[in-house]
Amino acid sequence: MEWELKTEKKFRFFISRIPVFHRGIAEGVVTRKAEELARSRNASQVEEQDVVAAFFSDVPSPFYSMMLRLLEQTGFDYKKYGFPKR
Repeated sequence: MEWELKTEKKFRFFISRIPVFHRGIAEGVVTRKAEELARSRNASQVEEQDVVAAFFSDVPSPFYSMMLRLLEQTGFDYKKYGFPKR
């Protein structure tokens, strides 16, 4: 599936900041989930909202605070999509 260019660049930057031993797993899991979410919206490409939702649905709780910090550092505005949901 196609990705919005700006979103893909931010996602690649995010992945590059994850500890090396988690990168492959995180990239695969979040990519699959983001593409699934985009398809469920009948979208032609993955957008920021799909990536953000994928991170919040599939990141284990021990990595939650690191995820929030990295989302902010890499320019993902997760709050505008209603995350974190409590």
